Formats: sequence, structure tokens, C-alpha cells
Amino acid sequence: MAEEKMSIAKALNESLRHALDNDPKVLIMGEDVGKLGGVFRITDGLQKDFGEDRVIDTPLAESGIVGTAIGLALRGYRPIVEIQFDGFVFPAYDQIVTQLAKMHARALGKIKLPVVVRIPYGGGIGAVEHHSESPEALFAHVAGLKVVSPSNASDAYWMMQQAVQSDDPIIFFEPKRRYWDKGGVDTESIPGPLHKAVTVREGSDLTLVAYGPMVKVCLEAAAAAQEEGKSIEVLDLRSMSPIDFDAVQASAEKTGRVVVVHEAPVFYGSGAEIAARITERCFYHLEAPVLRVGGYHVPYPPARLEDEYLPGLDRVLDAVDRSLAF
Repeated sequence: MAEEKMSIAKALNESLRHALDNDPKVLIMGEDVGKLGGVFRITDGLQKDFGEDRVIDTPLAESGIVGTAIGLALRGYRPIVEIQFDGFVFPAYDQIVTQLAKMHARALGKIKLPVVVRIPYGGGIGAVEHHSESPEALFAHVAGLKVVSPSNASDAYWMMQQAVQSDDPIIFFEPKRRYWDKGGVDTESIPGPLHKAVTVREGSDLTLVAYGPMVKVCLEAAAAAQEEGKSIEVLDLRSMSPIDFDAVQASAEKTGRVVVVHEAPVFYGSGAEIAARITERCFYHLEAPVLRVGGYHVPYPPARLEDEYLPGLDRVLDAVDRSLAF
């Protein structure tokens, strides 16, 4: 099949369809995922084609959704659960952290928990409270969980395939404001490893490290910086746990300067871990401190103020200039 252009939302839908078609043990569960097709229509048409026993509309009870998925996984199924919005995951946080993440270790490896928890996350859609948060660090901190986020349609398709096939529980963060961004998807290409970072733009002066919704912003920043004669490399992490520190280190040693960008608050964010590791690993290669750009350490603001909260082109370029000034 030739490469087809599709949105991230369509790529996820096609990937879920393939997973359901390929393995009768794959199930999809969540609030309004069936008849409605999900609030973002990611599961549109799947219940009609695969039936109510495979694509299941659940009650509004996130703890029950994840708890049921754990039980199904113990019986040999591969459940994919949708948490409707990022801020709705916390009623299920106990199930995810104390059960899903730990049962493999608790059973000395005899039990596997192949559960994918899909979470649309991040801001930029003008939503109300609890609909625009970026809680990835809360999950990446938990041993036993793997945490990933695609930034483009091809990764959305293939990373979902790899997540469903994995025997580990995976938190799959979907950048909701990028759902309708289009890109090429070759559904027959052989993907790289799920947790490997990818250089999406080569450069020599500074490295921008990002994932999910911020990759596009960093690419725009790199293009703007090029007009001023600056060569910026952009690294798409794709995975927040585990992090491909080898790729970050290689780029840091190449450029000598690193800026980490994410929507989540800078305070205790994933950028802090990356900055610490890169400082430990390649201190003598760095020409400047590792800088971080992210949200502020405040509750996510009302929709009219989110443009002031979210890292944009100006804040990224300001960090680039500060780093290059060292």
C-alpha cells in the first residue's frame, strides 16, 4: 500500500480497527466509545463493525473501567481503555498505580498486564476545567508503567499497534489539539522500536527536545531560527518512560546545547529528569546549562488565558537565544 495522508485521529482509528481485526482478544472500553465513537470520534464506527462485546460503552466510572481491564488482562485479553479527558484519569489513578503497575512484579513475572490506557491530553482546544492537563510525569514516575505520546499520524498508527502488542501496561497520551493534523502513514512499513527517540530535524547549534504536542512548536521554532542563521536540531522523544537518553546524549554532544520543551509545568516535569541525566552524562560537552520551557506551576487556567500559559514560539525562541548567549 502506498503512503496515505491522514490525520492523527484517523490514524488512531485505523490502528485500533487493525488491532481489533487482528486479535480477537483485543477489546476497547470507555465512556461513549461505542455508539458515539468517542468525544473525538477516535473509535468511530468500531462498535458497528465489531459489536458491543468488543467495543464496550462503560458507565462513567474510571476506576471501574481500569479495574475491569485489569481483570480481563488477567484472563488473557488485551484491553484498550479510553479515559475521555486527561483530568478524568485520577479516579482510576489508584488502580493504575497500585494494581496495574505492580502486579507483574508482585507475581514475580508470572502475570502479564497487556493493558493500554488511552488518554487525550494537553491544552489548546479552549476547553473547561479538567480537560486540558498534562499529567504525564505522574505516570512516568511510576515503576511498572510505560508512557508514550505520538506527535504525528505515522507514529500514532504504529505506536498504537506496538502498544497493543506489548505485554506491559502502557499509558498512551494522545495530543488532542493535534488530532486533526495530517501526515503520511504507510501501514505496511516496518516501524522502529516503540521507545526510541527520532531526530525530526537535523541541526548543529542547539537541540530542542520535545514530545507530543510540542514537537510541532519546536519544528516551527527551528524554522524561524534558521532565518537568523541558527541551526536547530529537533528530537522527538516519543516515549516519556523509558526515555531514550542515548539519543538525547548523542544530540547534546553534537550541538552542545539542549532545551527541553513540554506543555506540563516545568516544576518537577519530565524536563527536569532529562536535564539532570544529560548534565550527569555529558557535562563536559555542554556549552550552556540545559534549559526547560513548559507550563507554569499553577492550575490550568480558563480557556481565555491558555495561550498565555502554553509554551509557544516566542518562549521557545527566547530559551534558544538564552542558551546560545552562554
